[in-house]
Amino acid sequence: GHHEASWRLPESNSFAGTDVAHFQRLAQTAERGKLDSIFFADSPVLHGNVAQRPYTSLEPTVLLAAIAAVTERIGLIATASTTYNEPYNLARRFASVDHVSGGRAGWNVVTTAGDAAARNFSLAGQPAHSQRYERAAEFLDVTRKLWDSWQDDAVVADKDAGVWADSSRVHPVNHHGQHFQVEGALDVPRSVQG
Repeated sequence: GHHEASWRLPESNSFAGTDVAHFQRLAQTAERGKLDSIFFADSPVLHGNVAQRPYTSLEPTVLLAAIAAVTERIGLIATASTTYNEPYNLARRFASVDHVSGGRAGWNVVTTAGDAAARNFSLAGQPAHSQRYERAAEFLDVTRKLWDSWQDDAVVADKDAGVWADSSRVHPVNHHGQHFQVEGALDVPRSVQG
């Protein structure tokens, strides 16, 4: 459970929101309890009154990587916004977490609503609903292309021949769309999930 004033209890860790070990213990408990996955919501804005409650949070893909190091089976899911990220960076972060976790990364795709978040990204207000969803559709398309830019068998690791990857199996995405211009390929090989 969770209560916004729980940080005030004598036995509570008042800094749990930024304590990696706290989240690692929670994930290990969830894994022992046979839960399928853990999920971290995220928003690129400081919500609420920090004088009353710790509204802070760690960037979730960083947290997932730390949790992956101490768990074996539980799925690791994080929220990331298509409005306030770029496809290449996000594809790279989630591919990296998927490698680190042995194929357990998941992405909760959101478009993020609210003027407060927009103002953190040089915008006066949030983009219109239709614009956010048009961008999201193209964002997902580009992200998939980046993940698919390495074929399954691209990494050959042939030590005798001195060939780590077959460059004919690594493809630039050359995406030219309304919102994104991405040459690609991703600099992270195909992950366990593909």
